[in-house]
Amino acid sequence: MAYLVRHIAGDCGDVGEHDRRGNEFSLQQDSRILSAFRMSDGTRFWIITEADRSISTFLLPEEY
Repeated sequence: MAYLVRHIAGDCGDVGEHDRRGNEFSLQQDSRILSAFRMSDGTRFWIITEADRSISTFLLPEEY
């Protein structure tokens, strides 16, 4: 839940500069938003919120 709160607050975690700029553009143009995080056990995952903000999906590397 803490990662979702960070995502909602605009903290996109461990994304690169390209994705960070893309997120800034997405907020202005109502496009999808991507965040990437790593849990304390090293597991990496992504949160993607759809352009219409109707749903956010959590993805593990094997699902991406």
